[in-house]
Amino acid sequence: MKIIADSGSTKTHWLVSTNSGQRSHYYTSGINPSLMDAEHIRHIVSSELMPRLATIWWVGPIEIVEFYGAGCAGEEPLGRMRDVLAEFFKHARITVDSDMLGACKALLGNKSGVCAILGTGSNTCYYDGEKIAHSVPSLGFILGDEGGGAYLGKRLVADMLKGLMPEDISQAFRDKYQLTVADVVKHVYREPKPNKYLAQYTYFIAEHIDNAAIRTLVDDSFDAFIRRNILAYHLPALTPIHCVGSIAYVFREQLRQAIEKHNLTLGNLLKEPLQ
Repeated sequence: MKIIADSGSTKTHWLVSTNSGQRSHYYTSGINPSLMDAEHIRHIVSSELMPRLATIWWVGPIEIVEFYGAGCAGEEPLGRMRDVLAEFFKHARITVDSDMLGACKALLGNKSGVCAILGTGSNTCYYDGEKIAHSVPSLGFILGDEGGGAYLGKRLVADMLKGLMPEDISQAFRDKYQLTVADVVKHVYREPKPNKYLAQYTYFIAEHIDNAAIRTLVDDSFDAFIRRNILAYHLPALTPIHCVGSIAYVFREQLRQAIEKHNLTLGNLLKEPLQ
């Protein structure tokens, strides 16, 4: 029996599988060991994952657990994540590594290339077919994450509250959310997971992608993602950029056009690594 997990800021996708091909998929809250203590991680695993595993009649002893997640970098976060998983899967061989490496394995297997994650946040790397050989730091949604959901949401909300959007789309936004400046400040500066809060506004962006102002916002965000991240790898013309994540998938046509604008191409595309 094997469990593979892919975890971002918003959710964790768990795949339970047998050698004979039986599979079950589950989702829990996102787990980030760089931002969470052991107790918080333990609570998610014990309250959200383990009860679901108990309902699978064919689950036997778990022999392998592979966890690929945001914030899985550095000995302290990696050790914290491994230790918590070892409490629940005492006899399993446990591997913990970055969500970026998991994305590379999903997109390219043992081939080399440039991979990108575009979900709540964004991240990129050059993968040599076995390991991440080079990466541009993401820097998170305050300093980076260009093109990710939180970045898009931040731009949208800020432009709306500053009166920079046309009246037609501003009215649609007010009708849907009825937000005040105080509401936004509270969520972004005083409550946990502001990146997840901001990323929720990508649903509005997707609904109104045919609006010229919204389309410009998306195009500008993807252009910033490419200029500030992808071009740092100094790639030859027409190099494929392989992408995974909900934002890459939902806005794949806009992403493709932004990539081609810089004389590159869109390569493999997945909504989720565990596909």
